[in-house]
Amino acid sequence: MSFEWKGIFPALLTPFTKDDELDIPMFEKNLQAQLEAVVHGIIIGGSLGEASTITEKEKEELTEFSVEYLNGKIPVIVNIAESTTKEAVRQAANAKKWGADGLMLLPPMRYKTDDRETITYFKAVARSTELPVMIYNNPVDYKIDTRPELFDELVDCVNITALKESSRDVTNLTRMKNRFGDRFKILCGVDTLAMEELCLGADGWVAGLVCAFPNETAAIYNLVKAGKIEDAINIYRWFMPLLELDIHPKLVQYIKLAASQTGISNEYVRAPRLVLEGEERERILKVINEGIAKRPRLDI
Repeated sequence: MSFEWKGIFPALLTPFTKDDELDIPMFEKNLQAQLEAVVHGIIIGGSLGEASTITEKEKEELTEFSVEYLNGKIPVIVNIAESTTKEAVRQAANAKKWGADGLMLLPPMRYKTDDRETITYFKAVARSTELPVMIYNNPVDYKIDTRPELFDELVDCVNITALKESSRDVTNLTRMKNRFGDRFKILCGVDTLAMEELCLGADGWVAGLVCAFPNETAAIYNLVKAGKIEDAINIYRWFMPLLELDIHPKLVQYIKLAASQTGISNEYVRAPRLVLEGEERERILKVINEGIAKRPRLDI
């Protein structure tokens, strides 16, 4: 399907059962909640979707289920996070075969590539597929910085059409817009900077806490785009303690706990991650439950 990199793209959780199997009924429940909130696309197997631990077969099952369930309503994006160019190219072909509508592409895993190697990797994967590609820039967590000037060498890859900007340097959005205009759509990839980047002209938001609070996430985006900035700020200020769960190394556990509290996921994670317990669990639950207790009324 043809689509725009625009709007809210949840980086979906991968729910598991207590026996460490995919929990497809819970995945469906969350997916339906996203649809009801009118998000604009979904991302399978991202960092929040436990990309480092799910198997290829599980990614295939999640993708094919989503494609069938959504039936063209919104695009299905598959994340590629691989260590070798050869494997990334193979996974891009798999995503196409499974019915995905686009790709989110991280730099190579494990080995810290230099600029030339990073660009060559991106080009090789993009040129192997017809699917549209969104580059994922997250030097904080993955140590490779795809800076705005590197996109000079990606302009001629016609299917590299978007950037998930997670550097936490808000000015990169303006640098990209000044340098390339609308050649690349820019989606904010850090929940705690979403309001700021949307107000600066970001085209969308690859969101994390949307997995627990889809309606509030969509409301912020819609209000900003409608020019109702004060209304958006009021929700954003309420949301901030929850959004900060997205910028912690245990974001998967924290956001799964939040989604379990709102009834649209569960807490189970795949080892070596462990379910929260003790003081840490109580501390995060306090943040979540205080947010739920003060949940704003959405009149939009």
